[in-house]
Amino acid sequence: MTAPIEAVPAGLDDSVIGILGGTGPQGRGLAKRFAESGLSVVVGSRSAERAEAVAAELGHGVRGADNADCARTADVVIVATPWDGHRDLLEALAKDLAGKVVVDCVNPLGFDERGPHALAVEEGSAAQQAAQLLPDATVVAAFHHLSAVSLLDDDVESVGADVLVLGDDRAATDLVQQLAERIAGCRGIYAGRLRNAHQVEALTANLIAINRRYKAHAGVKITDV
Repeated sequence: MTAPIEAVPAGLDDSVIGILGGTGPQGRGLAKRFAESGLSVVVGSRSAERAEAVAAELGHGVRGADNADCARTADVVIVATPWDGHRDLLEALAKDLAGKVVVDCVNPLGFDERGPHALAVEEGSAAQQAAQLLPDATVVAAFHHLSAVSLLDDDVESVGADVLVLGDDRAATDLVQQLAERIAGCRGIYAGRLRNAHQVEALTANLIAINRRYKAHAGVKITDV
């Protein structure tokens, strides 16, 4: 079950973008780019004080809050928490996220002496787990492959990457594609139903391996679209 279509915001200009786990590198990078595009952003954290400190560093257009306040006040909520806290956080915030578009960008990865590798997820993927835990929200998967280093670098004016967007609700995926395109140099590309999120999340392990070998900040580009 997903949220009714009227729960999906008609556009982004008057929307508040919340980022759960927004004090981590990926969350901070996304918050920075969205705020620079003119959007209002709330970074969430287990600690409101930590979130407020990060918001002050990021500057105008960003405020900090605890994760629950972030979930309640945002129109579109991005989940950027570590994988090991994913389930517990979403279970705790299910009521606050009801009726929202929830964008999951969590990558279930493990690391050992051989490098990064994808982890098996009982529900199929982090995004599918989110959809099961949040039956009254509309879950979309996106933003898995953007380099936090590039997002946070003031010298990178154009990120130059595509954002693969997956979901089962056309209005919600269209909205998240628009959100991706608020980041300079990014395109939002529809990449299928939520059931296909596993391989998109897993590809992040390959990108990390590429970046380590070539000392790069590689992303994804889709040709002929």
